[in-house]
Amino acid sequence: MEKLVVIKIGGNIIDDEAKLSAFLKDFAAIEGKKILVHGGGKLATKLAAQLGVEQQMIDGRRITDAETLKIVTMVYAGAINKNIVAQLQANKCNAIGLSGADGNVIKAHKRVHPTIDYGFVGDVDEVNTVLLKSLLEQNIAVVLAPITQDGNGQLLNTNADTIAQETAKALSSIYKVDLVYSFEKSGVLLDANDDSTVIKTINPASYKELKEKQLIFAGMIPKLDNAFTALNSGVTRVIIGKAEQLHHILNGNAGTTILHE
Repeated sequence: MEKLVVIKIGGNIIDDEAKLSAFLKDFAAIEGKKILVHGGGKLATKLAAQLGVEQQMIDGRRITDAETLKIVTMVYAGAINKNIVAQLQANKCNAIGLSGADGNVIKAHKRVHPTIDYGFVGDVDEVNTVLLKSLLEQNIAVVLAPITQDGNGQLLNTNADTIAQETAKALSSIYKVDLVYSFEKSGVLLDANDDSTVIKTINPASYKELKEKQLIFAGMIPKLDNAFTALNSGVTRVIIGKAEQLHHILNGNAGTTILHE
């Protein structure tokens, strides 16, 4: 099976021009098939303030009303996505930027929650592996924006971590997939404030132990739960690490590698 790497970058990289530029240079240099999934960063919040569109957050999640949906679509699928693609072209990496609506690449449904109406927020139903495979086979890097659609003309704002995970899972029947979450920390840390306390590898048994001893800070638990879900669905390995160390992360010399056994 051929290798594919699916990498998700967080907003903190997108918000920093120098960091983004350095990261995209490293991404362009990765040999073989690759997909980049990006979040939104602070640009949407900034634009909303400039346009006078009030933003509602519940538990750190953005409520996407009709006006906010217009803004996140412009920012995520427009400005950020195309800036990334243009920079990859400058680094001699042929790339195509897609939202979930393009080529019907990601179908989703509006989130149903018993007590909270998140507005136009989508949960992923299916990923168009046929289209993605045909692009990857032409050696085109795919850049996915976190905007999906429901098949009935409605765009939806979708969590970028989820898009990365669902894309990696869907393509794991065709490729040997590494899923990389790159963000501001050096990996999963024993001490959230000390970047040198990276846990090199985590498997189901050590994860259980770390949770029981309360050695993993709460914010990491959903990420790790998702990582194991991905592994149980066919993804080869999941790596969590610092965007600036991408090369070392992929070689297994940095970050936290999460394995099946």
